[in-house]
Amino acid sequence: MSHAHEHVSNTKRIWLVFALLSVVTTVEVFLGIVRPDFLFMNNFLRMNLLNWVFIILTLYKAYYIVWAFMHMEGEKSSLRWAVVATVIFLVIYLLFILLVEADYVFEVFKNATIKWNF
Repeated sequence: MSHAHEHVSNTKRIWLVFALLSVVTTVEVFLGIVRPDFLFMNNFLRMNLLNWVFIILTLYKAYYIVWAFMHMEGEKSSLRWAVVATVIFLVIYLLFILLVEADYVFEVFKNATIKWNF
């Protein structure tokens, strides 16, 4: 009796993904605690570089989780692109909203009679 599908253990791969995501998370936590001045005090597109690093690392983790645990590497190219293109569009849209609205709120409080109270 032959089996069409053979069960393959992915234990090594799971531990590799766990280690990689743990390292990225550890770097994020370390940067959040230390807040290096060269990242925190320098801006790019009206947001400090540390926030950009957090956004990039978080997107990397999200992509890798989808790639590894939702088995996207085994899917057809068209399905992968449909998922990735949608996510890229949503991320760019959310970043645009984040940058525009954050700048607007900053300008309102900067020029208003009510000052920062939080």
